[in-house]
Amino acid sequence: MSGHLTLKKSNCQNCYKCIRHCPVKSIRFSGNQAHIIDNECILCGQCFVVCPQNAKQITPEAEKVKVMIQSGEPVYVSLAPSFIANYAGVGIESMREALMKLGFADVEETALGATVVKKEYERLIHEEKRDILISSCCHSVNLLIQKRFPLELQYLADVMSPMQVHCRDLKERYPGAHTVFIGPCVAKKDEAEHYAGIVDAVLTFEELSAWLSEEGVTLEVRADRTEESLARLFPTTGGILKTMACDEPGYTYIAVDGIDNCIEMLSDIESGKIHKCFIEMSACNGSCVGGPVREKYAVSRVGDIIAVNNYAGRRDFDVPQPDHLTIHKSFDYIERLSPMPTEAELNSILRRMGKFKPADELNCGTCGYNTCREKAIAIFQGKAEVSMCLPFLKDKAENFSDTIVKNTPNGLIVLNEDLEVQQINDAARRIMNIRAASDVMGDQVIRILDPTPFIKVLNTGREIREEKVYLAEYKRFVEQSIVYDRDYHLLICILRDITDEELEREKKENISRQTVEIADRVVEKQMRIVQDIASLLGETAAETKIALAKLKESISDE
Repeated sequence: MSGHLTLKKSNCQNCYKCIRHCPVKSIRFSGNQAHIIDNECILCGQCFVVCPQNAKQITPEAEKVKVMIQSGEPVYVSLAPSFIANYAGVGIESMREALMKLGFADVEETALGATVVKKEYERLIHEEKRDILISSCCHSVNLLIQKRFPLELQYLADVMSPMQVHCRDLKERYPGAHTVFIGPCVAKKDEAEHYAGIVDAVLTFEELSAWLSEEGVTLEVRADRTEESLARLFPTTGGILKTMACDEPGYTYIAVDGIDNCIEMLSDIESGKIHKCFIEMSACNGSCVGGPVREKYAVSRVGDIIAVNNYAGRRDFDVPQPDHLTIHKSFDYIERLSPMPTEAELNSILRRMGKFKPADELNCGTCGYNTCREKAIAIFQGKAEVSMCLPFLKDKAENFSDTIVKNTPNGLIVLNEDLEVQQINDAARRIMNIRAASDVMGDQVIRILDPTPFIKVLNTGREIREEKVYLAEYKRFVEQSIVYDRDYHLLICILRDITDEELEREKKENISRQTVEIADRVVEKQMRIVQDIASLLGETAAETKIALAKLKESISDE
């Protein structure tokens, strides 16, 4: 298998939807990206169908086919009978005309090869008396058995698929021709590559539609039904059986579609519950009309089945039956390389996932695996990561969040848009002397705080940051921040208790004020002393002046 189904890494969004829908869990997650495991993939295409990001892509071959046509050598198309469901009302003649405009030499229906295959199935039952015979038309079913049910390989019909039988016949009739199969199946690309020399390229209906649109070729709606076209029923569930003579005495004929149902049937065969049975197996629900690479978003299963039934005739195509040895096909076991953990290794991984006892194993399937133990095995095999467990991540996030909320020194209060308390932490309860969170949960915030700032934030959408507030009822100073989360419709209030800081600030202010008052009194007293000294000095100077004047007068008199 050469990566016919690949991934656009940039588009993967870790939704795990591809794993949930992958019936064989052949997808590995690493570095938050999905990777398809070629060795385990059966190319059913379900990951391609369900991916919401269109991250899965099928290897295109249109350019390869264009090169073939440009080479000048004739290129013939084997057209899958499900075309009538994909291109409503467009018959084989309209398809032939349109495809020849693209440069193809001619177009025939793969149903011609299907007629040969169904006759060979009848021969194996009637002549070789096979106990159990499983149809081998569906390459995804063949891969499923080759990779996961090797003991059942003996029951897989060793016959070429209708695509191979028809393309082989085309090459015999037109020596030197190239053959291209067009259908709704990605697995056919792998089949063509693995069994080289029969089918030179495979296009999907999506590739063909894009090519027709690019060249401006319009498909004409025109009926051209013929009675000799019974094998056109092949692409519906039970379609092979409808073409066969299901008349072997003591034999049971069963049609099974969908990989899960096929796995269940193969398990029953493995356990020895089934004998004398022909089983028509199809990987897709509804068989080929439910193929993964039809027009991806335009599937009407019931309408498609009706379209196929109405287009099919009631008699076989008139085609010669080749010798059975010329259409023989062998299937080999394809070994998968994934190791299995011991019980001790499995339990160790389960503990890393937070699964310490059976009750912790929720088996919710959100990771894509059916059970926690399957997920643990995938982790051991390098296909999954511990972080893919949603309950584990949820518990981890909640525990981490709770640890922060419980241990932060800041008070936290969460309100809804009706201003009802949704959450309150221990620090907030201490600030407001609330005994237990249950005492206020669900109550209006007015019971514990002034609702005015909350209403303001709710109405304006403008946050309040570190606003200093005195909570008189609690005798507390706080810095209050209020944030409005529009996405979750919540108001978040953060309270930082600054009471001690405020009291210390007031204490310092009081000390400073007292110091200023003392300094003022000292200065005032000093000024009075200076004034007193100045006054005394003034009196003394006056008395001295008078005494000296009198002394001067007395000396003058003498």
